[in-house]
Amino acid sequence: MKVQVMYNLSQLYWFFGSLLLFITLSSAHGQETTKPHVIVLGVAQDGGYPHIGCEKKCCMRAHHSKDSSRFVVSIALVDPKEQKWWLFEATPDMADQLRLFREITKGIYPYLPEGIFVTHAHIGHYTGLMELGREALGSNKVHVHALPRMCKFLQSNGPWSQLVELNNIVLMKCETNAPVTLSESVMVTPFAVPHRDEFSETAGFRIETRGRNYLFIPDIDKWEKWEKNIVKEVDLVDVAFLDATFWSITELPFRNIKMIPHPLVSETIEHFKDSDSDLKRKVTFIHFNHTNKMMWDKGARQEIEESGFSIAIQGATY
Repeated sequence: MKVQVMYNLSQLYWFFGSLLLFITLSSAHGQETTKPHVIVLGVAQDGGYPHIGCEKKCCMRAHHSKDSSRFVVSIALVDPKEQKWWLFEATPDMADQLRLFREITKGIYPYLPEGIFVTHAHIGHYTGLMELGREALGSNKVHVHALPRMCKFLQSNGPWSQLVELNNIVLMKCETNAPVTLSESVMVTPFAVPHRDEFSETAGFRIETRGRNYLFIPDIDKWEKWEKNIVKEVDLVDVAFLDATFWSITELPFRNIKMIPHPLVSETIEHFKDSDSDLKRKVTFIHFNHTNKMMWDKGARQEIEESGFSIAIQGATY
């Protein structure tokens, strides 16, 4: 009897704990889900978390517990009034992220998005398009929004060109700083940012809605290389998802980190040192490499939050 009572209590704790987590994530940051909003579907750098080949402390927890793993960076833009949604980034985890979106939204939206916005041709940001091919889903005319070089890359190189030929996807060429109107309440403006552009240019996106405005820059070399001032750009929006790939320059002892430039978290914080608390809070770090302590160290996360900045949470609504 005692064992049965303890079992029942543990079940109750699990139920109410899960309910509290759902309520917390569903109403994160006070954003009403009856208005256009963003849901974070992934927070990791291209290699995911846990990372291939990593048996070190940073990934061991995620290897042993699926609950600790995280998907590659991606967000969903949702327009409840139109009953439509759009995906940002086609990651290697896209199949799981489509399922996550469906679970969070209770299946009230179509399985596939109205369109997919792709930032650039690095593996974590476009290779999920393979799931739309005839070997897998065999989708029909899913719109893929990208800047010109990215569109040309997909159209000119297999196996991606086959997606175009078979009408699995339709390429929607964007121009920098030219708004794309998606609905009465939602508009997306792509812009170029400096990054390692081996195969395509790199885009960031400004998302404007009748509720909140967002900035999405998961990849950039350095803020100083950009023609725009990051502090001023963040000031124009409500939530800014910014590149937080690396915590420290010493994270990759066996690789030259200068060959894969990203702003260190400390460098981004330095840019906002004179900003007030409201502006700092808008900065929401995302795109964490598996070596970045913010991914797995509670102390590092607490340090960032106590400094006034925010950290993107997979499954949360903004």
